[in-house]
Amino acid sequence: MILYHGSFQEVSNPDLEHSRPNVDFGRGFYTTPIYTQAVKWSEKFKNRGRDGIISSYTFDEFYFELLKVLSFETYSEEWLDFILNCRSGKDDSDYDIVIGGVANDKVFNTVELYFDGLIDKNEALKRLRYEEPNLQICFRSMEALSSLHFEGSEQI
Repeated sequence: MILYHGSFQEVSNPDLEHSRPNVDFGRGFYTTPIYTQAVKWSEKFKNRGRDGIISSYTFDEFYFELLKVLSFETYSEEWLDFILNCRSGKDDSDYDIVIGGVANDKVFNTVELYFDGLIDKNEALKRLRYEEPNLQICFRSMEALSSLHFEGSEQI
């Protein structure tokens, strides 16, 4: 499997030290198998006057069998609860890899409305079912990161 990471710099040796807490799937190194999604991530940096770099990696899916993986097939109640726990710093799970939809701007707005108590969980899930999930794969342990093999990068 080929995975991409969008940033302002080449990331040939991903680590957890530079990851941010309180994001969708918690502290980790975020990748996607969708090239255009990585481009969108990089464009955020370009819009701030920085470079946009796409780093690419190979990942052997055999590691999914060896590591502790949590996978969300759709935007669901479980996905929403997990996102909220991670974003509020309450996640204490020990998953090596978490896979699921991205809380992009439109999705994030729904999540925020729910998080702030302005809509209930049923209304949030109703709104989310109309969104087409993107896909992010978050590597949350050094063991998981060691399964990624850097292939190169390109400036966009």
